[in-house]
Amino acid sequence: MSDPLTEKIIGAAIEVHKELGPGLLERIYEEALCYELEIRGIPFERQMEAVIRYKGRDIKGQRLDIVVDDSVVVELKSVSKLPEVAMAQVLSYLRATGLKTGLLINFNHTKLIDGVKRISL
Repeated sequence: MSDPLTEKIIGAAIEVHKELGPGLLERIYEEALCYELEIRGIPFERQMEAVIRYKGRDIKGQRLDIVVDDSVVVELKSVSKLPEVAMAQVLSYLRATGLKTGLLINFNHTKLIDGVKRISL
């Protein structure tokens, strides 16, 4: 099920992909997507630290690629085949942050929409 915010994020990612195409490094797409979100006036935080709870203890050091409007975790990839662990990674990020929606975007596709996965808790 889609929602207006994830549609805006996907639209911004498609614009980045149209301009840059597939095959670049993940950090290039991250920088470009953040700039596109900024142009569109969509609030985000880049490389946000997520605190992981383990048996009552906070463990720091995990960073999320992008969190949009304090509600959507966006994990970016640029790989020929998405590793199976990528979906589990986004689910772990959602549990760690308490957020309910995630987008896993793999820019290494000829048609970007084939590389977009929505994840919900």
